[in-house]
Amino acid sequence: MAKVHDLLAAGPTLSFEFWPPRNRETFARTLSALAPLAPDFVSVTYGAAGSTRDRTHELVIELLRTSSLLPVAHLCCAAQRRADLVETLDRYRAEGIDNILALRGDPPLDHDGALPEGDLRYAAELVELVRGVGDFSVGVAVHPEGHPDSKGALESDLGHAAAKLGAADYAITQFFFRVEDYLRLVDGLEARGVEKPVVPGIMPIDRIGQVARMAEMAGTTFPPDLAARLEAAREIPGDVASIGIEVATELGQKLQAEDVPGLHFYTMNRATSVSTVCANLGLGPRPTSST
Repeated sequence: MAKVHDLLAAGPTLSFEFWPPRNRETFARTLSALAPLAPDFVSVTYGAAGSTRDRTHELVIELLRTSSLLPVAHLCCAAQRRADLVETLDRYRAEGIDNILALRGDPPLDHDGALPEGDLRYAAELVELVRGVGDFSVGVAVHPEGHPDSKGALESDLGHAAAKLGAADYAITQFFFRVEDYLRLVDGLEARGVEKPVVPGIMPIDRIGQVARMAEMAGTTFPPDLAARLEAAREIPGDVASIGIEVATELGQKLQAEDVPGLHFYTMNRATSVSTVCANLGLGPRPTSST
């Protein structure tokens, strides 16, 4: 199986994030719409405190066996026991999964306060554990505006991000709306001697409330002018999606101009806005060489 860090070394990648679906028919339509874009890989999320562990595993294996897509399995250590993490990694290794996105993860939505007890506290520890289990390609997450728990201490957060990425093969960013936040992150990592690929994450907006909540949880600034435009269009869903496509396309164009190592789209298990943005950016099937 191809490994993500090798794909990144070969040139800019296109990738999507999915989550284990509740409605399989709707998800099948999403896959049918996005698969023709020939993404280099797709990642599958792992619910808070391991809440989707089995469904994540099932979807990753299903994509591997029944589609042309290269799956990357999210794995979170928050509130997880080391033995359970090793068991999950052993299962992936036995099935031929070579790509892991190692994350700290979030507390359950109904949990108030600190993360429940687990054997590992940080994603950097999970990277070390993954390395010890098998020859995986390991990615991590980074936050262009700092991890929410950093509470604005960007220098300290950059140090943690550099240590984490230094042990991994590549990073994917949380979604953001300002290209300068991404560039500042990359410059800060390089200043600390870490020059591994950092793939920017883009989330096209098509539902105001959902993205606003996710931005708050992720520590992503929702630009006031964008919020005002979306609020004015709130009663017309098609207009909200059109604004989201416009904003995501503009961000993607700016990132492409900076020669980023790829673009990663948070799909929310929906295809229309993502596929339109990809078309606007000239992303799609790679041409094959003739013989």
